[in-house]
Amino acid sequence: MSRGRQAQAVKLSKQERESLQALTRRGTAPHRQVVRAQIALMAHRGETTTAIAQEVGLSVQSVSHWRSRLVRYGVEGLQEAARPGRPRRIAQAQRLELLALACEPAQEQGRATPTLDELVERALQRGVVKQISRSHLQRILQGGDMRPHRVRQWLHSPDPQFRQKVNEICALYRQAPKGSVVLSVDEKTGIQAIERKHADRAPVPGRARRREFEYIRHGTQALIAAMDVHSGRVIGNCTDRRTQADLVSFMEQVAQAYPKGRVHIVWDNLNTHRAQAVWDDFNARHDQRFVFHFTPLHASWVNQIELMFGIYSRRVLRHASHSSIEQLRERTQAFVTQRNQAPKPFRWTFAGFELQTGEPLRFKDDAQVRRTNKGR
Repeated sequence: MSRGRQAQAVKLSKQERESLQALTRRGTAPHRQVVRAQIALMAHRGETTTAIAQEVGLSVQSVSHWRSRLVRYGVEGLQEAARPGRPRRIAQAQRLELLALACEPAQEQGRATPTLDELVERALQRGVVKQISRSHLQRILQGGDMRPHRVRQWLHSPDPQFRQKVNEICALYRQAPKGSVVLSVDEKTGIQAIERKHADRAPVPGRARRREFEYIRHGTQALIAAMDVHSGRVIGNCTDRRTQADLVSFMEQVAQAYPKGRVHIVWDNLNTHRAQAVWDDFNARHDQRFVFHFTPLHASWVNQIELMFGIYSRRVLRHASHSSIEQLRERTQAFVTQRNQAPKPFRWTFAGFELQTGEPLRFKDDAQVRRTNKGR
């Protein structure tokens, strides 16, 4: 009995696979392109056409069609071929001008983002096109994957010693100097103890959980924490305020937890961290065992404990209802205790530039940094 034609083998390069995998994870990609990328990746893994069709929800004939185009044209074959019909009224060059028009810088006065009607008016005034509807312009913008009304903010570090400070901290993250520990320290302030005024309505099929907007405030807390970047162990305390005295009291607790050896502290440039006289006195009481490393200006993301604060916010604070400050403290302490039962360090990476730049480290007498081959 005939088993049909043998499916053609599909082989993709590493770069092509990474590009297709990124396309399948892109939430704004058209569904048809995502499905074709899935077909290509599954075909590369050697899965049968029937199995692929069942997985992506297409007919065997459709999957076979795209598989054949992959073999014949490569990844470019996943694009739709030109179809017969009336030629485009707006040429490709005009479409690019319309995209550029939508991405022009914000006006000095008025709204920063123009409406579709205003873009149509500008296009007609400048002679980009003779006639175009707002719906046609919207399709052109969508086809170019342009969303000029969306803005993602970012903050540039103006620190002239950015590279040196990041290299120094990254060296500590890679390997602690012999006989010492590396602690990431910071404060999370303004943690609200919020109690929901009414009970939630449980989710049902087709409807998400419903929550009443009103809530009751019971005050705020500040969480001061230190994390050993190589073991994952966390020390944390909740306080009513975040003052210099609160921070010094917490650091005394850290000194008791690590009574011997050098302790490297990584933290940001908060005013309580920069009180030189206070920390000189603190170090004098503890045999000069503490070495303080400051993250670059506007670069607190270099501090690993920010990751722990993110996990804390998601697991303890998000969608929570706390009837009192005491309950908030109890749940916070339970979170810290649970993490310390099976501590695990973060696999933190920084790919901004090579770590080995030849710049001297301020703690060169203590550091024993493992050298790596350039480019790894």
